[in-house]
Amino acid sequence: MAKKKNVGIDPRSSKTLGHWAFLAGAAVAVLGGFFNSAVGDRAMLTALFALGIAVGLLNVTVRERSEFLLATVALILAGVVNLGLIPYIGVWLRTVLSNIVVFVVPAAVIVALKTIWVLANKE
Repeated sequence: MAKKKNVGIDPRSSKTLGHWAFLAGAAVAVLGGFFNSAVGDRAMLTALFALGIAVGLLNVTVRERSEFLLATVALILAGVVNLGLIPYIGVWLRTVLSNIVVFVVPAAVIVALKTIWVLANKE
């Protein structure tokens, strides 16, 4: 009997791609706090947004959805705090946290929509 070829995306490779997208997004968010003026806001924020979409599509599993969405809410609420008041590192912390929020929000929207879709289709 001939073996069937597996057509489509290998789930393991998409999980690995999502893992690398998360690591890259976290690195860009943190390093962007240091080199924001060198890279430019538009390029960095576009990269963070695109990586966030990749993470939302590829990296968050069904078991991780609730924790991921809760962590996203916590990050968004932490972004409200005026970290710029902290001497020496406050402006950098504010920039990094803003970058992280830009990275995580697209992923959270995708995960939330997936969750709503699953809940709406339950019988």
